[in-house]
Amino acid sequence: MGDHIFKRHNKTLLLYHLVFPLKYRKSVITDEIGAGLKQICLDISERYEVHFVEIGHEPGHVHFLVQSVPSYSVSKMITMLKSITAKELFKRFPEIKVKLWGGKFWTSGFYANTVGQYANEEVIRAYVKDQGTEKEYKKLYTNQLTLF
Repeated sequence: MGDHIFKRHNKTLLLYHLVFPLKYRKSVITDEIGAGLKQICLDISERYEVHFVEIGHEPGHVHFLVQSVPSYSVSKMITMLKSITAKELFKRFPEIKVKLWGGKFWTSGFYANTVGQYANEEVIRAYVKDQGTEKEYKKLYTNQLTLF
């Protein structure tokens, strides 16, 4: 999993599972195009504070496990990723344009889910609920949940 990102006034570990379907659900992504996409994502990581932990693809959609910073909302990050990857893929693989008419690579939709490293919803819910009470909380995950 990703490491914490330390900034001047915060420490974060924001992981997202994102799925981007291709326009018309066309089967366009080959191993070669998938390798090109991964290289584009590495270039994005160097320029923006979005780090790709994993990238997986099938012919009609792509899965990303990404880590980012709080200054990027999920929708802002997705818009940026879709825009840059589509532009670069069309440039590097012009044969894609034959299958995807209209100049669009991705659909307008997406799937996004947060990914927890230390606990699931049930553990976090119990931890938050028990704050301020004298009840002894099981120390399964509390050490990892301290902010600083």
